[in-house]
Amino acid sequence: MSRIALLSEQVASQVAAGEVVERPASVVKELVENSIDARARKIEVLIRRGGISSIRVADDGSGMDRDDALLCLERHATSKIRTGADLAAIHTLGFRGEALPSIASVSRFRLATREHGALAGTEVLVQGGKIESVKDCGDAPGTQIEARSLFYNLPARRKFLRTENTESSHVEHQMHLQAIGHPEIGFVFVNDERIVYQLPPASHLRERIRDLCGPALAAELLEVPDLASEHIRIRGFLGKAGVSRSSRAQQLIFLNGRAVENSTLNFALREGYHTALMKGQHPVTFLFIDMDPAAVDVNVHPAKREVRFRNSAEVRDAVVEATRRTLETDRASWSAVFRTGGAAATKDSPVSGFGSEVSGSPTEPLPETPALIPPSEQFALRRDWAALPTTQAEPKPPTTPVPALAPPSIPEAVQPETRNQKPETGESLPPTSDFKILGVLGKLYVLMENSSGLVLVDQHAAHERILFEEMLARMEAQGVPTQRLLLPLTLQVSPRDADWITQHLDVLNRAGIGLEPFGAGTFKIDSLPTFLRGSEPAQLLREIIDDLRETSSQTTKLRLGEHMIAKTVCRHAVKANDFLREPELVRLIQDLLACDLPYCCPHGRPTMIQMSYGELEKKFGRKA
Repeated sequence: MSRIALLSEQVASQVAAGEVVERPASVVKELVENSIDARARKIEVLIRRGGISSIRVADDGSGMDRDDALLCLERHATSKIRTGADLAAIHTLGFRGEALPSIASVSRFRLATREHGALAGTEVLVQGGKIESVKDCGDAPGTQIEARSLFYNLPARRKFLRTENTESSHVEHQMHLQAIGHPEIGFVFVNDERIVYQLPPASHLRERIRDLCGPALAAELLEVPDLASEHIRIRGFLGKAGVSRSSRAQQLIFLNGRAVENSTLNFALREGYHTALMKGQHPVTFLFIDMDPAAVDVNVHPAKREVRFRNSAEVRDAVVEATRRTLETDRASWSAVFRTGGAAATKDSPVSGFGSEVSGSPTEPLPETPALIPPSEQFALRRDWAALPTTQAEPKPPTTPVPALAPPSIPEAVQPETRNQKPETGESLPPTSDFKILGVLGKLYVLMENSSGLVLVDQHAAHERILFEEMLARMEAQGVPTQRLLLPLTLQVSPRDADWITQHLDVLNRAGIGLEPFGAGTFKIDSLPTFLRGSEPAQLLREIIDDLRETSSQTTKLRLGEHMIAKTVCRHAVKANDFLREPELVRLIQDLLACDLPYCCPHGRPTMIQMSYGELEKKFGRKA
């Protein structure tokens, strides 16, 4: 007796459904994607009991005639591809022709569709994959699909569904992705008769993000400069430095309109943020990548979640560059805040004993930083402007008498009714500068005033950033300090790793790693960077190679040492309770503004926080 038999059509459909339909959210995803492919301008989704009881998706798309309405329920029937060559360049969200028959095989299914201009539509009822009736209907143009009692005929699958609230959250997340990915389409989402949101078509992506995620998050996003090359275009929004999450829940990436997951893109985003991102945090992103469909394979996952690039290095470099450029635009606009002029104040209104007007650029050349001393791992860092005590004890007060503080004057900028009036004394206001130092709070936070309001600077984080960039620039100019090993080591690697190392020997050598081929799959190590420490250099080198695989081709040769540099400058930077005199504070702020990435320390923590006059007016009840 033959042991191999053909599966029945019903069982085959249920097997396919197991790959396509994991839970109610999978049904919503497939049906909404079909609506988008049908050029719908409005899509309504209604679920009951988390989608387990009922899912209904209605759109105003192109609709279908009766023949197509019946064919779409056959397995592998689709209007989106015709030949095998079409699989190499997928332009639509759906293409396999499995979604509708798979959903119909595990639910009580109703399809109602009508073409625009047609006198009547078609209604098809399906029970567990078997068509029960086909008749005319009078539904509005477009398509409406309802799937009830999901997995009613597969109790083993139904058992694995989670609680109704959990399934509802998965559906809502799927709707969130579709609404963000297609802001030009209006979406309505109803959960158990409750309208979750009703989104009109948006003229701009920022509007859709504001409607879904709130104005507070939308205000913290930077628009990606439209970066287009011959093969790739990148657009969207990225969170400012310091705007991050402990998970990738708000790290949304869309490829040709499809929400995707890809480790290359995740690593590229992290590298683009680099020291602007704290360890263990993930950036908030709404990133859109448009590229030739022939350059990406979207057919590598049953649910089409993952994609594979034909040239992943090119895509990675483009994302890294787009991220860096976006953060640079933030650096320019951020620095402009401190260069547009501080809030004006009269000459006889000292605040907190300071009131120094400070320019945003250094007024004199910075002194030379002593060279790195590799053997002792001690970084001799510039401290000429800050003669700091060696202990954390509170410094003695200056010997000169301190005058009594005058009552602080209310900044003119927070008085709208008198903002354009001249002082009663008849004196004109003094020329404004970039910002004004007001004093130090808690022996750590420098208080400043600028045209936008109050600025708080963490003196430790600020000094960390300054020293980090100084040391990095010096090592870039003078090269990576290396130390030769007393006894060379051998490193044996897999053929794949050996091929990668051979192609990147020059990069590794410039990074201070002395490597040369020493037989098949073996390399000799005769030197390592001085800042690398480990009891097993060979294992350490394997880890370094794994890290470098995921970095951009434009990555600095000092990336390997940046973590050690960040730890070292943290030990040498000014601390809380360290006393800085007024000229030292001025120089600290000047040097910070001259940095490439002034708004965060090397660990990704913010160096400055701005509190606008609007925020202050709300807190004091001066403005609703």
